[in-house]
Amino acid sequence: MKSILLTSILAAILSTGCTTKTPQIKEENLTALYQTATGKPESMVLACYKTTMLANGLDETRLRISVVDSLGLELLDAELPFTISVGGDAAVLNADRTQAEIISSSDTLKVWQSKLENGVTNLILKTGNTQGKFKVEASADGVWPASHEIHLIPADVNLMKPSPDQLKPSGHLRPKMIGADISFLPQLEAEGMKFYDNGIEQDAIDMLKNHGFNYVRLRIFVNPEHEKGYSPGKGYCGLESTLAMAKRVGEAGMNLLLDFHYSDYWADPQQQFKPSAWEGQDFETLSGTLGEYTRSTLQSLKEQGTLPQMVQIGNEINHGIVWPEGHIGNPDKLAALLKAGVEACRSVDSSIAVMMHIALGGQNEEAIFWFDNMIARGVEFDIIGLSYYPRWHGSLDNLQFNLKDMAARYNKDVNVVEYSAFKREIHDIVFNLPDGRGQGTCIWEPLNTWSRIFDEMGNALEVINLYDEISKVYVIK
Repeated sequence: MKSILLTSILAAILSTGCTTKTPQIKEENLTALYQTATGKPESMVLACYKTTMLANGLDETRLRISVVDSLGLELLDAELPFTISVGGDAAVLNADRTQAEIISSSDTLKVWQSKLENGVTNLILKTGNTQGKFKVEASADGVWPASHEIHLIPADVNLMKPSPDQLKPSGHLRPKMIGADISFLPQLEAEGMKFYDNGIEQDAIDMLKNHGFNYVRLRIFVNPEHEKGYSPGKGYCGLESTLAMAKRVGEAGMNLLLDFHYSDYWADPQQQFKPSAWEGQDFETLSGTLGEYTRSTLQSLKEQGTLPQMVQIGNEINHGIVWPEGHIGNPDKLAALLKAGVEACRSVDSSIAVMMHIALGGQNEEAIFWFDNMIARGVEFDIIGLSYYPRWHGSLDNLQFNLKDMAARYNKDVNVVEYSAFKREIHDIVFNLPDGRGQGTCIWEPLNTWSRIFDEMGNALEVINLYDEISKVYVIK
């Protein structure tokens, strides 16, 4: 989800059950917050409510298609014709289960056509029997397309559910988080960028703290300096860079969330590339390597007095980590790798809060599938993390429902650990979850991308003052 090559227009737009009885979750109507009566269409929006599906010829999921304006608001009067293309073994049906109108078909790509009516159309994606991953895309003339990557896993995969003993309540995590992922900061500073608040130059970290932020999130790659890594030859977001940033975070009096990518490059639902130095290892060795890398990284941070308060064992890992061994289609091996990371973290300091982070902000059914299967396989952790970008992850209603259900179903705090748009609304949703289970939020790269809070010259925008208010209402007591 995080290519720094996103276009400026896209940047603006981005401005089943458990074995125990869980409470009924009431879904409130938040549609007025993300819809508008009319406007100019800028981009398609495609929410696919499951992106991990069984290759059994029977599995289905809902596709919700809409179009948004330059502010990311759905247009209720849109009557836009569009196409849905599928590059794998699956078919598209209308919401009433009749056959959608197909306009072209080949061995590698099928295309159906449909139309937005009153702004939103729902379709059904039905799987075939061939394992693999493929893209489903919604497109229309004159607007940006939207797509998802679907992973079809073996039909005979062992689906498991947690026992009651595995769902004992976790404690609340304090302090509540108002966080920012500012991992780009050293690169921006090296390029000469400075930051200003009301015309006065300030350190970006200090400025965020002054406006109510209390957590910084940093991503870390294994060998980002590798030729195919995140930062060839420079090593941004490697160990040394992270140690330096962690020191700055600590000196500013802020908390640290460390986000292990377990890759030399970006790790997200579309790519979880194994680090080059780990290639060729058998699975037992690979598990040990992942655990030792986690342990040694945290030990280095501990030795300089900057141990993180929270750690993610992987980034947006609903499709797994260190592919192919840790792909979600191999849930036993994925669980083993995650447990190796958790155990390494606990061995350095048992007080560190451990997060499992999936991208599925509004995709409740797939979120349940993932956490059921990992918890049932003995993966232990403290907090649930989700990404929420409305272009991919559904409506604010979907997000609110999923957060409530995750907290109640698994008895854990939840955190929207990546977001960009709907800043106020997301905080209101998170910090008003039942039983105080909303632990916090973390905006993704607000210094220079997407729905940013600084302009291109480093000047703080008016929206930064929103965080003063949020902090006073929800964190400072």
